[in-house]
Amino acid sequence: MKTQLSCLVAVLLAATFLIAAPAPAGAGVFPYEVQETTLDNGLKVLLVPMPSEGLVTYWSIVRTGSRDEVEEGVTGFAHFFEHMMFRGSETYPQDVREAIVAKMGADANAYTTDDLTAYYMSITTEDLPKAIELESDRFQYLKYAEDVFRTEAGAVYGEYRKNKTNPFFALYEGMLEEAYDVHTYEHTTMGYVEDIQQMPEQYEYSKIFFDRFYRPENVILLVAGDFDPAATLEQIQAAYGGWERGYQAPEVQQEPEQTAQRRTAIAFEGQTLPIMAVAYKGPAFVPEDRTMVAGSLIGQLAFGPTSPLNKKLVLQEQRLQFISPSFDFNRDPGLWVIFAMINDPTDVHSVEGEIFSTVSA
Repeated sequence: MKTQLSCLVAVLLAATFLIAAPAPAGAGVFPYEVQETTLDNGLKVLLVPMPSEGLVTYWSIVRTGSRDEVEEGVTGFAHFFEHMMFRGSETYPQDVREAIVAKMGADANAYTTDDLTAYYMSITTEDLPKAIELESDRFQYLKYAEDVFRTEAGAVYGEYRKNKTNPFFALYEGMLEEAYDVHTYEHTTMGYVEDIQQMPEQYEYSKIFFDRFYRPENVILLVAGDFDPAATLEQIQAAYGGWERGYQAPEVQQEPEQTAQRRTAIAFEGQTLPIMAVAYKGPAFVPEDRTMVAGSLIGQLAFGPTSPLNKKLVLQEQRLQFISPSFDFNRDPGLWVIFAMINDPTDVHSVEGEIFSTVSA
């Protein structure tokens, strides 16, 4: 059975923003001191000592996501390196590294977004020096053979095909393609399918990508928990100080202003209730812009689980399985989206009108 998923992308409408009262002088929203240091090679280090009873979290944040994939035919490599970074180095091959991480009992993983790739390890305080050693090693000396690269590229394509069986992924992918003309936000973090299929042939390009983006001035280290800041900073300087600069910022084309509403219907090869996405062009994330940050709260206030619309359409009238906002923060202007799964396919246009009415209120 083929079910049509309705997707709507429109120009951001004017809205009344909620502005919070200023915080009292000397008061901070975040209750812990953040110690910021930038090494000579540009690596930024954020240390946040806080009570955590012998636990520490160690994050390595690369300011490269799918946004930075500007070359034609090679999208998806930011996400791909989320996989490859676990393949090890000469000092710590994959099996050796995995054994050490398992012995530490660490919670270690990674994820990729439009704007960044983040790697994290949650460990005990006594294992922090080893974590610094392991992470600094793979960020500077990652090594993988071509056959390993091809195997992982095939696994990524398998991941894409699995995601494609999810109606929400199919809808999201189609929505992005409709919403953008030139900006790299047009593709998901996985990349265009044709590029993923060709990824096994891009071994040489993969080395160029790593050499270009995995550089100290494009990375932020964040350490939070129960640790000695001075000793930790000294260990980080010793481990990362020799990492050479070399980051090359991509030239990302800015999306031209959208002047008219756009619509698309995404066909899904499977069974699903209709899913609607109503999306508005939102502003880029600017922490200092109080209006922008406060405006993002409208998503939860108007469409979140405690909103009047959720109470009406989900709880009382039971016309929807759910309604949920996704007003994400992006480095460049992104999308503020309202998702809804509709119980009755004949009710799609009526639900759309309810959403429009709420936005206009």
